[in-house]
Amino acid sequence: MGLIKMTKYRTLLLATIGFNFSFLIWFSFAPFTGPMAEEFGLSTAEIGILASSAIWMAPFGRMLTGWLSDKFGAPAIFAIVLAYVGVFSIGSAFAQDYSVFFVLRLIVATAGITFVIGIQHVAEWFEEENLGLAEGIYAGVGNAGAAGGALILPRVFGSGWNGPLFSTNWRAAFFYTGIVSILLAIAYYTLGEAAKTEAKRQATKENTNFKGWLHTATRYGTVVLAAAYIMSFGLELSMNGWLATYYREAFNQDNLVIASTFAATFSIAAGLLRPFGGYGSDLLARKEKNILPFLKGQYREQWTFLGLCFIVLMMFAMTLAGLSGVLLNAVVIGFLVGTGCAWAEGAIFAQVPAMFPNDSGSVAGVVGGVGTVGGIVYPLFYSAPWLANLHLGYSVAAVTMIPIVALSAWVFRPEIAKIANTAGFVGSTQEGPTVASGDD
Repeated sequence: MGLIKMTKYRTLLLATIGFNFSFLIWFSFAPFTGPMAEEFGLSTAEIGILASSAIWMAPFGRMLTGWLSDKFGAPAIFAIVLAYVGVFSIGSAFAQDYSVFFVLRLIVATAGITFVIGIQHVAEWFEEENLGLAEGIYAGVGNAGAAGGALILPRVFGSGWNGPLFSTNWRAAFFYTGIVSILLAIAYYTLGEAAKTEAKRQATKENTNFKGWLHTATRYGTVVLAAAYIMSFGLELSMNGWLATYYREAFNQDNLVIASTFAATFSIAAGLLRPFGGYGSDLLARKEKNILPFLKGQYREQWTFLGLCFIVLMMFAMTLAGLSGVLLNAVVIGFLVGTGCAWAEGAIFAQVPAMFPNDSGSVAGVVGGVGTVGGIVYPLFYSAPWLANLHLGYSVAAVTMIPIVALSAWVFRPEIAKIANTAGFVGSTQEGPTVASGDD
């Protein structure tokens, strides 16, 4: 039992480090957009396209790697992704043509798909009553890799960089982060173990045919959690890319550092508070405490539903705070929106492995992949030219979230929730063999 416990925590540490670095290398271009634009002669619009391309591969990539993790085990798939990302990052350091550079960085940006691999790996080792906290720690600390990259890379690879291979700081950054990625790939493959027991590994593997995946992807539970992730993680992506512009343009805040700092308060809440969302779900499930009578007995569902409702209310509050004309009001409510995102995201990924113990990778892939769509769609509302001002876009986004909340209220009802992990829109209602995760 002691060895299992030690390996369990090693798995959490390994997955968290791997995901944290994946986020760092995913957004490693961001601190260097200025010198890259100067060298390649890029316009602001072209830099924007480069930034948005980081999300393009996420929906399909996460679905694929989630399924592959179930079939072949997380250590092998995580190692493969880290290895090829490292190789292409190194290649991008030597690219002289912008078209070649863009394609190479597009491939490097697939580092973001590692999220679902780690989710699956942690789920294979942790018992059901602690899944929410474990997944919350993994995802919360992992997401911080993006902020870490913004703080660390420009300081290590400063404007005066003149190393042995490169005299250009961003080329050096891409080269050396690529080297680290390859080393992490070797470490992950060497130290990682796919599951707590061979029986658990086989039960997960047996559900990985295409017909089984299609049914898994269209089960009621998968569909509602994917929709919920659009309005939580998708919202987080959209706000991360928009808030600095909003605080600057809507409040005539000319100081870019201050505007970016205010925007960072949202990112801090959305990332570092995520374990709170998972722990709350675990706590209700362990204590079997009902906080919403109409969802009696569905403890994790109650916590997730409240998180979704909180997001909608705070999005409407963002509009009111903006219309007040007081910047500090908008910053405070922005922090609370980030808190709502963290709450819902942690709750959702406490539910995923708890509801689908033998399909956690496949379901995480669908939920994580579909969720990124919000990062593409919501910014269109924030900056819509037909709105009277920049404050109203948040309320428009909130209105589009109401049907998702209504869908969750239906699926989370006791009579539907009991079959939500087996019944769906496509395929059989039969699950594969269920294997308990076991205790420490």
